[in-house]
Amino acid sequence: MALTEKDVRYVAELAHLELSDEEIRRFLPQLDSILQYMEKLNQLDTAQVDPMAQVAVTAVQNPSLRQDLTEACFSNEEALSNAPEQGAGSFKVPRVIERE
Repeated sequence: MALTEKDVRYVAELAHLELSDEEIRRFLPQLDSILQYMEKLNQLDTAQVDPMAQVAVTAVQNPSLRQDLTEACFSNEEALSNAPEQGAGSFKVPRVIERE
């Protein structure tokens, strides 16, 4: 299934991106190529792969990793002591994402 400019605009809208017409023309073949590759991956036979199998290094496989131990941490007052603004026991920060 070949993508259209309309598809790219839709994906950009979902990601809250404002793309120019030139950017849409540039990204169209790139996005189409990615989706074609994903389709090839979907054709792989994964019947013998255990669900949720992952390639992760664990402490059992690599004993040089440190143990995950709990330690004392800052109190809320200590953590907020240098905050430029705080409220309700939390850091106050400017809004980063605004939607129209």
